[in-house]
Amino acid sequence: MLDFPRVQVLTGLLLCLVLFIPINEKWGYPAVAFLVGLLSAIVIQSTFILPYTPISDKAVASAEPLAVQEERTFSLLVANVWMKNRKADEFLRIVQEADPDLVLAMETDQWWEDQISQLRHRYAHVVSYPLDNTYGMVLYSKLPLKETSILFLKHETVPSIHTKVVLPGGAEFILHAMHPVPPKPSKHPDNMGTDEVELLKVGKMVSQTGVPSVVAGDFNDVAWSHTSRLFNTQSRLRDVRVGRGLYNSFGAHNILLRYPLDHVYVSGEFRVLEMERLPKFGSDHFPIFVKLTIVE
Repeated sequence: MLDFPRVQVLTGLLLCLVLFIPINEKWGYPAVAFLVGLLSAIVIQSTFILPYTPISDKAVASAEPLAVQEERTFSLLVANVWMKNRKADEFLRIVQEADPDLVLAMETDQWWEDQISQLRHRYAHVVSYPLDNTYGMVLYSKLPLKETSILFLKHETVPSIHTKVVLPGGAEFILHAMHPVPPKPSKHPDNMGTDEVELLKVGKMVSQTGVPSVVAGDFNDVAWSHTSRLFNTQSRLRDVRVGRGLYNSFGAHNILLRYPLDHVYVSGEFRVLEMERLPKFGSDHFPIFVKLTIVE
């Protein structure tokens, strides 16, 4: 959890620097030592944040327009709907406007399952596991799915969806949809004081297949955390955020405390056409939309 506020810490350090230099009247050893410490802290925090800004190289290259093949292209919307949220109509409006090929919704209980069931008219392929513990999940797809499974990788009440998605041109990729438990006390599955192994198990699964893979969902963790970086290294997947922006998805109700918790990682065969944080709809998360293509 200490990894979460690095942006806020960096902002505070920069503010201290801006204020300290003009108001300091005596540049003796204490002032110099303080300045050196301040600059060191800024550098340390920046090493975590700068990769997620447009000044860094993209981990997943943008697609070359002339090389894009529509039959190998798809879009994905990832949204934690917040189980207590009752603005299902607004969520449906966002889905209609974005018109993604795949919709991954998390924190879906039976109420949410019923409210958004009309999506079945447009999305013929559905994998659903509603729960009232904030870890329900549903995947809607316009594209055919096969070899689909729902696994419980750490907690017996926390599902993850794993399926092959068949694109119009016949190309396939594996989608791993996840919502791991955060490392904090909870009346629901409690991860306090334990390592989050769900991400690492999926990373191992991905590394053992030669099939193009996408891992998406609310990871309940920031992109620069130790677990996320270990998952990135182990799976050899790439974060579509890197080099594009933070796309803070959590904290829709608080502009000062927003974090990138909803993620899309892809293997090396993918290129990015679009990435966007969509408008809020009553949840504490913003939806994330990506459009990807598989290169030959």
